[in-house]
Amino acid sequence: MKKFAAFGLLALSYIYSPAGFGQTPLTSDEINAAEFVDAMPEGVSALTVKLQVLLDRAGANPGVVDGVAGENVTRAIRGFEEINGLEVDGIMTPDLWERLRSPEPVSVTYTITALDLEKIVAGIPTDYAEMAKMEWLGFTSGAEALAEKFHMDQNFLISLNPFARFIIGENIVVINPGEQAAVVVTRIVADKSNERIVIYGENDQPVIVYPATIGSDSTPSPKGTHEVNGIAVFPTYAYNPDVNFQQAENTEKLTIPPGPNGPVGGTWIDLSEPTYGIHGTPDPSKISKTASHGCVRLTNWDAAELAKLVKPGVVVTFIEAAKSIY
Repeated sequence: MKKFAAFGLLALSYIYSPAGFGQTPLTSDEINAAEFVDAMPEGVSALTVKLQVLLDRAGANPGVVDGVAGENVTRAIRGFEEINGLEVDGIMTPDLWERLRSPEPVSVTYTITALDLEKIVAGIPTDYAEMAKMEWLGFTSGAEALAEKFHMDQNFLISLNPFARFIIGENIVVINPGEQAAVVVTRIVADKSNERIVIYGENDQPVIVYPATIGSDSTPSPKGTHEVNGIAVFPTYAYNPDVNFQQAENTEKLTIPPGPNGPVGGTWIDLSEPTYGIHGTPDPSKISKTASHGCVRLTNWDAAELAKLVKPGVVVTFIEAAKSIY
């Protein structure tokens, strides 16, 4: 059972403001009270935090919740419009806000449990040969573990809890991303041009949109249509420089241990195209912003959600552009 409670009026934690933006602090109460009027503010805002959470709950996933109105927010708005059969332009409007609004609080308190802090490790090496010597590539702090649990940027979580030690029994402020999606997945489209994957359900309608990193110029993703072969939770990673890519000076095959901070994150959805899959990532803030080694990379929480919904045999089609977007 989730240990949530509405965030009280006495809390005065502040939102993290990333470098390059203004440093005006925002209270957690402002997040819950934020309402869209006629335009999205620039930079970090309580309204953007609330919008990111509402989009996440609606299946139009925005990546990490950080209060920044960037490309992933626009991409998520487009996804919400497409899911709901609306004109797709990525522009926030009062009508969209009314469709998204919910009385359920966005800012809540949570009591940290022992399970949240299981298998924390001291650090993760960048070199695959050093990774291979470890048994588990876990989170390196309670803050990192809890940020991923609640779909948040780690610095954003810390800023909401500036005095937190992130220990068992401690109450912290988090955002509430809502419940696991419950849909029947009939097919998946990996939209390379728009850096997203679209999940289709019954009646061949889009039901979920995830931001994604899909291949690169040097290691492109597959083309055409493939199928889901199977699913692995906390998989090991078979590094083979002769087949995929060479990492650092590592020229030999290696078996990288499992864990959320491994090369493929906490989930591997295997595709019928050899060596390719849909998987998680150790760095959720970079989803749709950097290249991958040919696979489809999602946040760990999006990959975990999809793994619970998809079944072997589901078709995955890779396309260069989607006509309904742009």
